[in-house]
Amino acid sequence: MASPLISITVCVRNGAHWIDDCMAALCAQTYRPLEIIAVDDGSTDGGREKLLSWDDSSAVRSESNGIPVRVLTQQPLGLSAGRNFALNEAVGEWVAITDIDCRPEPDWIEQMEKSSSGAEAVTGQAIFDSGKTAVSRLRADIIAEKYAGRKDEVTLANGPCSMFIRENLIQRGGFDPAWYHAEDMEVSMKILQSGGVIRYVPNAIVNHVAEESLIIFLSKRRRDARAHVRIMRTYRGAKHDFTGKMLTLLLRPLMYAAITILIAIDATNSLETNLFYRFSGFLPLILILSFPKVRIILLWGYALYIGVAQGWLDAVFARNGHHRIFTKPKK
Repeated sequence: MASPLISITVCVRNGAHWIDDCMAALCAQTYRPLEIIAVDDGSTDGGREKLLSWDDSSAVRSESNGIPVRVLTQQPLGLSAGRNFALNEAVGEWVAITDIDCRPEPDWIEQMEKSSSGAEAVTGQAIFDSGKTAVSRLRADIIAEKYAGRKDEVTLANGPCSMFIRENLIQRGGFDPAWYHAEDMEVSMKILQSGGVIRYVPNAIVNHVAEESLIIFLSKRRRDARAHVRIMRTYRGAKHDFTGKMLTLLLRPLMYAAITILIAIDATNSLETNLFYRFSGFLPLILILSFPKVRIILLWGYALYIGVAQGWLDAVFARNGHHRIFTKPKK
C-alpha cells in the first residue's frame, strides 16, 4: 500500500531570523511523499523575501532535498488565517502544522505517520531549548513536565508538532480566523466531540527555540488564559490535558499579597518604634522574591488574571470567537 502524501504547513510574520533554520529542518524530513507549504503573514522585517527564496518557482535549492516547496503570501491576518490558507492549498491526505521557531527532527513526520492508523490527528513532542535565562529554563521545565504525563490518546494536538486528516479538518471549518489564539485547542475539542482520536507519539520530536524574553513569555501566558475562557465557555464540561497548573498559578499571587498585607499590618501595629525592626518584618517576603523563578511565577499568575479578565470582556462583547452571554455556542 502506497504511503499517503503529507503536506507540512508553516506560517511566519516578522520571524526572518528563524526562517532558514526551520525550512532546512522541514526539507530534511525522511518521509516521502511530502510537500511543504509556507505562508508569510504580512511580514515587514524582510521575512517575506527570505521565505520566497525557498519557493520552487524562484530557485531550485539543493537544500530542499527534492521536496516541493510552495510559498504563499497574505496580508497580516493572523496565524489561524495563515494556517487555513495553507490547509486549503494543500493536496496531501494529511496536513501537518509547525511553527517557524521550531526545528523538527528528520524523522518527525515519519514517526507520526507510523502511528496514524485509526487516528484523526497525531501529535508529537515539543522540546524547548533551556536557553540562558531563568525564563527559558522555567519554560523548558514546564513543557517537559507536561509531556511526561501524556498518554497514548490525548486531548490536545499541539500546534508546533501535529498533523490532521485534511478533509476532516476542512469539514470542521479548519482554523477559524476568529480564533486569535489557541486555535490548536479548539480544533482538538472539535475532533474529540465528534468521536475522533488524537494520538500522542513521543518519538516524533520538534525542537523549539528558547523563549528567553520575560515580556514575551508573560504576553503568551496572558493570551493562553484569555483563550481558555473562550474554550471553557464553548466546550463546557470537556476534559482536556493542557490547563497545567493554572489554578495554582492563579492562587499564588493572592497568597503573596496576603502575606504582604499581614506583614505590613504587623509592622505598623508593632509597639516597637525602631525603623530597622519594622523593615525587618518584610525580610521573609524579600527573601522569597529574591529568587528569579519565584518572581517569574508570581508575574505569571498576575498575567493569567489579566488574561481571564480580557476573556470575560470578550464574552461580554461577543468578540474574538465568543458567543454572547446567555446564548448557546455554535460548534
